[in-house]
Amino acid sequence: MLHQFLSDLSQNAPTGSLITLLITGGWVMLPLALLSIITLALILVCFFTLRLRSVVTNRYMDAAEVFLKKEDLSGLLALSHRHGEALASIMSRILDFSLRHPEATFDEIRDIAQTEGTRVATLLQQRITWLSDIATIAPMLGLLGTVFGMIRSFNVMANDVAATRPMLLAGGVAQALVATAAGLVIGIAAMGAYALFKSRVHHMISDLEAATGQLLAMLPRKG
Repeated sequence: MLHQFLSDLSQNAPTGSLITLLITGGWVMLPLALLSIITLALILVCFFTLRLRSVVTNRYMDAAEVFLKKEDLSGLLALSHRHGEALASIMSRILDFSLRHPEATFDEIRDIAQTEGTRVATLLQQRITWLSDIATIAPMLGLLGTVFGMIRSFNVMANDVAATRPMLLAGGVAQALVATAAGLVIGIAAMGAYALFKSRVHHMISDLEAATGQLLAMLPRKG
């Protein structure tokens, strides 16, 4: 049924059009088309969300240093709750623990900071993990389409209808090539985006660690 639908759609499409070319790749082009849409959406989301301002801002750092110099942890906690960057989230967890456990040592507070920092870093890395997965899956789907295209060609070679054999044989080869090309294009685009955003995420995590360490060093020591 799916093959018949694709065949009818190909016949109704203009000759030489992109739709005809994509339909030539067979049913595997449907999941590849879905992956291409997901890849584009992920690239746009990462482009607009993976920014340094989402983890550290000078405005928050300057205000936090003022509160820490005054040893006003409650005021800094309130400030952290009003900010949405990752550094504010980490400081909120640190300050909440510190205020609820006044007897906690600096080493215990540092452990809380490291745990929360690891959690935030993992969340940042998870945003780009899908791109890496798509970069692996898309070429594999293209290879699957290639296998089906070659199977189709070998079936034609075993067909006794000699008059239509060359045309059908070419159709199987075309399916194999189109599926392979589509899988590679999507995979290369996803891998390129992953490499770009991976570098950005590492830079963000590095700045986050430095800012957290700077504020952590200014906390009142309790032992």
